Amino acid sequence: MTNDSEPTTGIKGLVRWAITPPQAYAVYLVALFLVAGLSFYMGTLKPKKAVGIAPPPPVSAPRN
Repeated sequence: MTNDSEPTTGIKGLVRWAITPPQAYAVYLVALFLVAGLSFYMGTLKPKKAVGIAPPPPVSAPRN
């Protein structure tokens, strides 16, 4: 093993911490739940109605 005298901080240190085995499982699960939760939330949103586009005519309207 190498003896690091200076502590790693910032993004590099966070990535190094996150890829070690115990934390990697937790990071993977958190990311999995985050993606599943966001996709569920996005699926429950209703699309906005388009402005300026007339709705389709009713089925009983005569065709000319």
